Amino acid sequence: MARKMLVDGELNQTNKEGAEYDFDLFVIGAGSGGVRAARFSANYGAKVGICELPFHPISSEVIGGVGGTCVIRGCVPKKILVYGATFGGEIEDARNYGWEVNEKLDFNWKKLLQKKTDEINRLNGIYKRLLSNASVKLLEGEGKIIGPNKVEVTQPDGTKLSYSAKHILIATGSRAHRPPIPGQELAITSDEALSLDDLPKHAVVFGGGYIAVEFASIWRGLGATVDLFYRKELPLRGFDDEMRAVVARNLEGRGIKLHPQTNLTELVKTDNGIKVITDHGGELIADVVLFATGRLPNTKRLNLEAVGVEIDKTGAVKVDEYSRTNIPSIWAVGDVTNRMNLTPVALMEGTCFAKTVFGGESSKPDYRNIPCAVFSIPPLSIVGLSEEEAIEQVNGDVLVFTSTFNPMKNTVSGRQEKTIMKLVVDAETDKVLGASMCGPDAPEIMQGIAVALKCGATKAQFDSTVGIHPSAAEEFVTMRSVSRRVTARGKAKTNL
Repeated sequence: MARKMLVDGELNQTNKEGAEYDFDLFVIGAGSGGVRAARFSANYGAKVGICELPFHPISSEVIGGVGGTCVIRGCVPKKILVYGATFGGEIEDARNYGWEVNEKLDFNWKKLLQKKTDEINRLNGIYKRLLSNASVKLLEGEGKIIGPNKVEVTQPDGTKLSYSAKHILIATGSRAHRPPIPGQELAITSDEALSLDDLPKHAVVFGGGYIAVEFASIWRGLGATVDLFYRKELPLRGFDDEMRAVVARNLEGRGIKLHPQTNLTELVKTDNGIKVITDHGGELIADVVLFATGRLPNTKRLNLEAVGVEIDKTGAVKVDEYSRTNIPSIWAVGDVTNRMNLTPVALMEGTCFAKTVFGGESSKPDYRNIPCAVFSIPPLSIVGLSEEEAIEQVNGDVLVFTSTFNPMKNTVSGRQEKTIMKLVVDAETDKVLGASMCGPDAPEIMQGIAVALKCGATKAQFDSTVGIHPSAAEEFVTMRSVSRRVTARGKAKTNL
């Protein structure tokens, strides 16, 4: 059938056979964004090819796998380990609910690891079937761009195949970054952390982002001693400061030792483990050191500079609001562009790409009010603006509503861990600008709140909504009293 495709900014009709090119679209990278773009483009009638590195749980420059970081060595296996780690506290809490639990609890790390591996293998197969069912041609091997409309795929046996394509989409994601300190080779990244043969007895985590916080929570929940080092005063830079303080307090409450404003300067192999040396002169011995200090775009081996595709200083592909590079036939979505590095965002970008190029509908990704979660124990979830962002962006006053309470479950279990919820409101328009929550089920609750913010909900509409009782979620519609009013261009304050 005839297909509509975007060519130099205009929708033009291609010939029925598309004989000029081997493919209408060739995608390099079969992660979340690449698979979504390939499938949806094929559904619009495009002839699509996609390449991906051979499968392995731990990535490198020459191994990866269909499904990408999220499915194989990111969100999915991480969440499985979070579930596993959460059971330890749940079993302890069960005692005061009448469950007679033996004093000694045994945990089988290898069993959980195998179950995790089984699941990512299953999902890897599902992603391959999704491509096959959409009539997308999948090629195993490393792809690189050798011209504005030409790609080369090096297969595992070294055979090189070249294909022409009307459009090329880069969707190669990102990889964990290792800080350049002496002994860095002794540390692991999140890839290896998801596939350790043995559960660490003492783990050091270096980093203050969500990956660092999540793995600290996982290992502590499974019984390890954990030291968390980070450069700032609080973990989770970029999140609402008040919520960051809550997360830090919860981490300490769960037994994680925090080392704020501290850098690691050297790792040394010893007979007893890895000696960790800090910039404050401190030393300790650990059997595992995790570097969780950020990720870098996977562009080094794509041959982009030779083709003329512009990248920034981090290696991220520069794109316009439609995900198009400076070369009209080459596009990019997902973490490789370093815009908002979340799996659902890559899916959105892939969808918008397919609509724009093959669906006859110019479509730009909308980055407003995107919810996200940190799967610490308990988790943090947010949508919209933080208090600090609202104060910076709103011309008038900002109203802050907060609710801090002991979850009903904890009143019986005796766990001393409070939930906190927060709404940030534009005083002049009454529009809810941001919401955040730290506590059990926060991500599940925040997904619904995100719909409300996407629809432009006001505080009055929140107040007029009947709550579900008894639940934690009802607190979002019962916060009547203003916790504080921040005058225009004022300074955000917390009570923590």
